[in-house]
Amino acid sequence: MAKYLLSVHSAEGEVGESMTEEEMQQSWKQIQVLNEELKSAGAWVFGGALHEPDTATVVRVSEGEMLTTDGPFVESREHLGGFYIIEAEDLDAALAWASKTTAAVRKPIEVRPFRDADA
Repeated sequence: MAKYLLSVHSAEGEVGESMTEEEMQQSWKQIQVLNEELKSAGAWVFGGALHEPDTATVVRVSEGEMLTTDGPFVESREHLGGFYIIEAEDLDAALAWASKTTAAVRKPIEVRPFRDADA
């Protein structure tokens, strides 16, 4: 089976719909249901949420020296907020999981296949 990255994107400063405590708990429950569904279907490989982009450190080599800089690699309003790595038969199956993911997390989901290790 092919592996796909389902990346969850957020926009800095974007204020979503305000939710009551009960709505936040329901949203969290939907994410947990999605996670369990992915696992029971054998599609789950790994997933995780990320801290805000200002916690990032970029590492690069310049003129043979390692340099680190604070903050994201690219200055942008949008950033990666979390991700799932799944296994799916094909793109259509991955898109079906992405549809369930966007409904649960209420954020846009980008779907990208991993390159075959032999390629």
